[in-house]
Amino acid sequence: LALALASLLCTAGARRSQDLHCGACRALVDELEWEIAQVDPRKTIQMGSFRINPDGSQSVVEVPYARSEAHLTELLERVCEKMKEYGEKVDPNTHRKSYVRVISHDGTKMDLSGVKFDGDVTSSLKFACESIAEEYEDELIEFLSHEAENVKDRLCSKRT
Repeated sequence: LALALASLLCTAGARRSQDLHCGACRALVDELEWEIAQVDPRKTIQMGSFRINPDGSQSVVEVPYARSEAHLTELLERVCEKMKEYGEKVDPNTHRKSYVRVISHDGTKMDLSGVKFDGDVTSSLKFACESIAEEYEDELIEFLSHEAENVKDRLCSKRT
């Protein structure tokens, strides 16, 4: 009986960890995509070599700033701070946890029924977010710099 109970508790702990990791990844991608969308599409940044070629020219190209590696790297350094704006919601049927924003980006009122919002939830979510951002930084930059489709599914379901 003790062995069966221990096995059951390990399974529940693994699901909780998987739910947290998946939720943090999805929240991370949502926040990055929102931040990218807030940048003026006309804003550009110069990329390339700043060395002068023998003919006197430079190999500098202007690229959109929103999806530049410099901007995405900057976002990745601070995006996990946004996890304090998330709460935990448990599905009453499956008992699976998901993570939802408790503070909207535009200030509209949100339905927070059944959402748990406390320091343990936000610190766990922030830690998971930081782990994902650090471990998958190159993949995140690659997907987001090329405006890839279904980044959440490709990164959160298949890669992480």
